[in-house]
Amino acid sequence: MIMSVQKAIYYAEAGILFAPASFLTTGPDRLAQICNGCGAADAKFDFVPDRIYGTRISSACHIHDFMYHTGRSVEDKEEADRVFLNNLLRLIGRDSYKWYKPTRLQRIRARGYYLAVHHFGGPAFWAGKN
Repeated sequence: MIMSVQKAIYYAEAGILFAPASFLTTGPDRLAQICNGCGAADAKFDFVPDRIYGTRISSACHIHDFMYHTGRSVEDKEEADRVFLNNLLRLIGRDSYKWYKPTRLQRIRARGYYLAVHHFGGPAFWAGKN
């Protein structure tokens, strides 16, 4: 998990993905405790893939997890969800020059991931905050 978190930090520092400044100042060990990748942390099965048609998206999931952890308001949740979609699209577009990548299908799937967290991510966002 820590290697995956370090990749997210690298992408954020390089400007490939957007992350709040507090993400970059939080140490990798602490981020590994907060971030669990794609899907719910308490799920019995890991049924949310960390790839969208070949593109690894766990870095975007880590940043989204961090923003959910640090967010305090409905506006923070909405911002985290928008950043998540933006980062997914950035990862998909990173190597869209490859002729074999189904970029259009990837974008459709990314929108599905966004809609899922937007509509059903409330319990995960508010866990432990009330």
